[in-house]
Amino acid sequence: MASLKVSSVLSSSQTIIKSSFHVPKLSKIISIDPKTRPSRKLFEELNGQLTHTIIQQNDHYSSNKSSLSPSSKTKTITQLYAILESVSDRIEMHQNIAEQRNNWNTLLLNSINMITLTASAMAAIAAISSSDAPLLALKLSSALLFSASTGMLVIMNKIQPSQLAEEQRNATRLFKELKSHIETTIALGNPTEKYIKDTIKKVLALDRAYPLPLLGVMIEKFPQKYEPANWWPAKNSPRRSNKQNDERKQKGWKKNGWNEGLESEVKDVLQVMKRKDMEDYERLGNLVLKVNKTLAIAGPLLTGVAAVGSTFVGQGSWTSIVPVMAGALATAVNSFEHGGQVGMVSEMYRNCGGFFQMMENSIQENILEEDEEQRENGELFEIKLALKLGRSLSQLRDLGRKSAYSRVEGTTVDEFASKLF
Repeated sequence: MASLKVSSVLSSSQTIIKSSFHVPKLSKIISIDPKTRPSRKLFEELNGQLTHTIIQQNDHYSSNKSSLSPSSKTKTITQLYAILESVSDRIEMHQNIAEQRNNWNTLLLNSINMITLTASAMAAIAAISSSDAPLLALKLSSALLFSASTGMLVIMNKIQPSQLAEEQRNATRLFKELKSHIETTIALGNPTEKYIKDTIKKVLALDRAYPLPLLGVMIEKFPQKYEPANWWPAKNSPRRSNKQNDERKQKGWKKNGWNEGLESEVKDVLQVMKRKDMEDYERLGNLVLKVNKTLAIAGPLLTGVAAVGSTFVGQGSWTSIVPVMAGALATAVNSFEHGGQVGMVSEMYRNCGGFFQMMENSIQENILEEDEEQRENGELFEIKLALKLGRSLSQLRDLGRKSAYSRVEGTTVDEFASKLF
């Protein structure tokens, strides 16, 4: 009887243990074919994504078409990691400087407004003061504060801290994009010497487009006219001969995802970008640039008038009104310019114009390339173009058809090419 109780207790405890621990089935991970590579099999099982397949396909492509020896491939990978480290360092620097210059904008705006309002209050008190000694002290103090505000405004309007911060934010985003591209290339495992050189050129082009220091290399904040940003290296695109064009039209060619229909579609989309998006951003960029110039001149001018006028307070009604009114107007103008971050808006239009300029260059480089094998794959390029413009493939093709139809009819397309901005 006792043994029966013991066995029943043991069996019940075993049942409790079995019901308490639910161990997942690991048959797929444990039963690995020894002929396959365990690391890749495990990676595929845990992620459940297409990365393993992409790596296998790239390994197959590399083994068949790559002319690099194992030592050369190791060398290029090492060089790519060195570039990646440099890009990561730049991302950190641009992030820190963007935050610093955004703080400049906030602190300088608050400080200048407080100085200007204090000087205006002193000028108003001096106007109603009856004794000479306090009147002189208030007048001098008000004039000094207005002068300090004028000097600080001149410096602030010259460097435009909100625009500086936006420049660094754009640089951070573009370096992150480049870093992601480099990491993808390393994961695929097939970098080339040409890719190394092109990546170095991209890094240096970004350094020139978004410099870190202020003195000597700072981007001009008030150019004569609107100029789109340029952050990509220049390339020389070969032009296709007319003879080759005629041969293609006769053969109805199709190669590397490209065909005559896709080329016509891309060209039509490019025409819409030029007529609508690029012209609109050029118009808005020039408008914001003019507004920013006007505000940058008006602020210091008003505080300068207030500084001069504060020395004549007490000599008449208008001499008392002028410094107070000028100081109040200067505060409003300064708040609108730097509180509204007009410089940042100007840089945003600059960057958007540069985006469309880069898209135009990319399209021209692919279309004018004689050898289709040297182009980016046509189907992939079409997908990238659609995504960058915020459209689906069907919407992009509809836009191309509308552009072609409007060209035949002599009309214009009413919609913009980009739906993102």
